[in-house]
Amino acid sequence: MIRAAASRLRFLGRATRVCAICGGISISLGAAPAANRIHLSPKFVSGETLRYQIDTKTVTTGKATSPIADPEAASKFNQSANLIVRLEVLDVKPELDGSASRVRLRATYEKSSATSESDSYDAGAAALQEQYDKLQGRSLQFTIEPDGKVTSVAGFDDLLSNPSAASSMQAWMDGLSSSAKFPKEGIEVGQKWTNDRPLENTPLAGLTFHTESTYLRNEPCPGESGAVTPDAGGSACATILTKFEIFRHGSAHGDATPDSYLHNGLRTSGTWTGAGESLDSVSLANGMVVRSTQTGKQDMDFSIVSAASGSKMHYSGHVDSRSEISLLPPRLSGDAPALKP
Repeated sequence: MIRAAASRLRFLGRATRVCAICGGISISLGAAPAANRIHLSPKFVSGETLRYQIDTKTVTTGKATSPIADPEAASKFNQSANLIVRLEVLDVKPELDGSASRVRLRATYEKSSATSESDSYDAGAAALQEQYDKLQGRSLQFTIEPDGKVTSVAGFDDLLSNPSAASSMQAWMDGLSSSAKFPKEGIEVGQKWTNDRPLENTPLAGLTFHTESTYLRNEPCPGESGAVTPDAGGSACATILTKFEIFRHGSAHGDATPDSYLHNGLRTSGTWTGAGESLDSVSLANGMVVRSTQTGKQDMDFSIVSAASGSKMHYSGHVDSRSEISLLPPRLSGDAPALKP
């Protein structure tokens, strides 16, 4: 069990990218009168096609200590990925009050590539790079619910089995509907609001992902060389700054075992913290994300112990990440430059 956990952690350390625009419980701070607020829920239209470029770069350093020593294990891993995704709007079902819609989309990977570097051979890294290469030309379908949640993902069972690739896919899908997670009463320039949600699928229970967002200003939508992006549906975008923090409730060194680990006879303890920010441009005309950039860092220091044998694995690591999601005009639907280091 400890060896299986160690193998999973090698994926986890590389894969951990937290989406600062993912939603939770929203609390508006200093809300303005309703007449001064705007609503930015994305307005999808059946039959339309959109294209997004997604670039990510992750640098992971870490060390796992377990009963079975592995002197050749990688301690530093760099990964960059470049995707171009074509979105086709298959169906739009508005809510009865017209405030939001349930949208079914088909996503096709027009381009998918990844590069990786480590300080020693890593079979998992090579397999991940191959998996990204195989995405090109493939499609999947998913639904964006009225509250912005992504559900009913179908078509990529093999991709979903890989924690790193699945995390990357979930991040860009969540990013497309980020404006649906803004306060339901609407927002105005200068307003702040907060979100809290549990951080799941980690070795420690009780982790909270806290964000504070600020509606900074309205300005021309970003595009090539700073020009207005025609696909944004208008000349102006709302600029939203979101800062995030990861923390754990309760004692930092007490038992923090998630149910899934308990069921496998394991106990966990330790710390997991993180911080970062994103800057998002959302079209005032149709609520679509035109560009979202994010930077973040995380620090992990925890142990996993077998309740039966007492064997122990300790992991300590640090992750730096950067990502960008950009809406592409039709003339840029082919190759686009990757995110530069």
